[in-house]
Amino acid sequence: MQQDFSQVESTVRFRDRGSLLLRKTGTETNTKELRVAFADSTLFDFFGIDLLVGDANKALVQPNTMVLTKTAAEKHFGVENALGQIMLLNNSDTYTVTGVIDDLPKNSFLRDHTVFMAMSGYADAQLVNWGSNNYFTFVKLIPSADVADFQEPLTGMLDTYMLPWAQQHFPGITKKSFIEAGNYLRYHTMPLTDIHLYSDRDAEMSANSSIQNIYILSFIGLFLIVLACVNFMNLSTAYSLKRAKEVGVRKTLGSNTRELIRQFLTESGLISFISLAVALIITILVLPFFNELSAKSVSIPFFNPLFWGLLMVATVLLALFSGSYPAFFMSRFRPVKTLKGGAQSNVGGGKIRNALVVFQFTISIFLIVSTMVVFQQLNFIQSKDLGFSKSQIVLVDDVFAVGDNLSSFKEEVLKIADVKNATISFYLPTPSSRSNSSYFREGAMTQENAIQMQAWSVDPDYITTLDMELIAGRNFNKQFATDSMAVIINEATLKVLGMNAEEAIGTQISQDIDLERPQFHKVIGVIKDFHYESLRENISALGLFWRETPGILAAKINTGDYTRTLADIENVWDVFAPGQPFNYRFMDDSFNTTYEAEQRLSMIFVIFTVLSIFIACLGLFGLAAFNAQKRTKEIGVRKVLGATVSQISYRLTVDFLKLVVVSIVISLPIGWYAMNKWLEDFSYRIEIGWWVFVLAASLGIAVAVITVSYQSIKAAIVNPVKSLRTE
Repeated sequence: MQQDFSQVESTVRFRDRGSLLLRKTGTETNTKELRVAFADSTLFDFFGIDLLVGDANKALVQPNTMVLTKTAAEKHFGVENALGQIMLLNNSDTYTVTGVIDDLPKNSFLRDHTVFMAMSGYADAQLVNWGSNNYFTFVKLIPSADVADFQEPLTGMLDTYMLPWAQQHFPGITKKSFIEAGNYLRYHTMPLTDIHLYSDRDAEMSANSSIQNIYILSFIGLFLIVLACVNFMNLSTAYSLKRAKEVGVRKTLGSNTRELIRQFLTESGLISFISLAVALIITILVLPFFNELSAKSVSIPFFNPLFWGLLMVATVLLALFSGSYPAFFMSRFRPVKTLKGGAQSNVGGGKIRNALVVFQFTISIFLIVSTMVVFQQLNFIQSKDLGFSKSQIVLVDDVFAVGDNLSSFKEEVLKIADVKNATISFYLPTPSSRSNSSYFREGAMTQENAIQMQAWSVDPDYITTLDMELIAGRNFNKQFATDSMAVIINEATLKVLGMNAEEAIGTQISQDIDLERPQFHKVIGVIKDFHYESLRENISALGLFWRETPGILAAKINTGDYTRTLADIENVWDVFAPGQPFNYRFMDDSFNTTYEAEQRLSMIFVIFTVLSIFIACLGLFGLAAFNAQKRTKEIGVRKVLGATVSQISYRLTVDFLKLVVVSIVISLPIGWYAMNKWLEDFSYRIEIGWWVFVLAASLGIAVAVITVSYQSIKAAIVNPVKSLRTE
């Protein structure tokens, strides 16, 4: 790109290496660095990263050099003493420290990285391999360049470079045959600032959020504000009867409509600014809980003028929005009528108030539906048969630290009384390594018949340890030397092969399409499909190959004293990897991290739903009190004529229930549509049952009845003599 396009100013590449062990030479104890990456020497100038020590122009130029973050450097030798230190990587490779940078910001896509190593010393980065997708490439265009004009020639690189490279490995392939076989390959740009919220691509450098969730939470937050405004409008207009005479007197003494509007808007503004002060105090108090819930580190920018400016503008707009209708409504009272007591007719109909009550309960019932659907989907995820067992499995990371004693280490772990089985692999059905490759069936060694398949290296105990189900054939057997060239496939691979399980046994597949004598792997077994990715994704083709690779030890342990069993495993670790950090986790927890966003969303939905119902009930409670007060004389007359408390309560309640029923009719279709759109993100999802809508409607009615009935019963039990005398 730098050679071919004049609009390219600079580039930088990353190759993520995950977690690695690091220690200073001459010491025995390693420290685990969770995120390590190879990077080009242009890294610092490209992103404007300053070095605390070292020269940015030389820091990652030479092979086997590295730059640490401030936190990483302080763990080993401090920032000032960092330059020139020799570090041992994974107990084997030596690197020289050539710089230290400050810890990267929490809102950076590089936020978790603590070590950057020189790309110039990484052999894989020197290969001309146009089929590799292991590198993150960032391009900076010159200021006058247009991204749209850059996109088309970028795609042209496929014809210029990719196709000739592919033809070396797939003789006879043409662009036409590639497309006709149902394949595609695209080079597509994305602005750096769009990645976090808009990228749904696999294997981003850090966990992304979703603009959809931002929209959902923003709309719900806006709804809560609108609900509060609706309450203010409703209660202000409902209680305008009490201020009718005040308005009449003011108008009689010369106040005009504009002055009255200004007065009522000023009152609304004062309430808004007092609310702002209270809200800031509440925000300071609950912010730690919010950060814990959202897994963010949000702080209040007290010293940012823009923050205060936006806050003031928002408060004024809120005051105008919530106070405008009551102000215009009350300022229109006619002095003659109000002073003669005729204002009651002005507030009796309440069509707008009724519409606002409908709006409030529509939002509340919609949120009830949404919350129940989110919880159902999460429960479905937690309880679905995944095709493997994730319970009671402990994962021990970085077992490469035991060196050549991998088998012996595993055997010693298996001798522990509460360890039922164990396996070692880089590949697990939780967030871990992935390896996608093209394979070809014997007799169909053409590009058109390529099988895109995950190729996982495992040992013979993998299937047993994870309780996977063999539906045909057999597992790997240590007694058969030929099993080193065998493969076990899943059901999804059968669909690609166009075979049933029995037919697939004995089938030969190979990666070596360009060799005269390709190495074939014989299918010896078929396992039931298991979910190795999120339930958002369909299960794709996968093959298990018997290869001994260091990675992660997964040990199936019996229920009982987990503390003792983990201590026993750590003792074995200390024998085989003295001085190396012992890092373990449970597979259940690793699996749950895949759905952290959904779990957080469900809790936020619960909080918002409770808040919206509470706000709606406050408004309904106030309106019910006003309605009962307005009908005091009617209630007294009815009691004198023999009406019971239950009859009076029913009459006072039923009008509000009609409004709730209208809310139900509006909100349920909206809830059904919105949650079906949300569920579309999951390949494996629930169907929204009819009972969800019945329960949501019932809850809405129950909340309204409980809220209104208190005021209704309170009004109904008043002595009629007292109420009639008061009137």
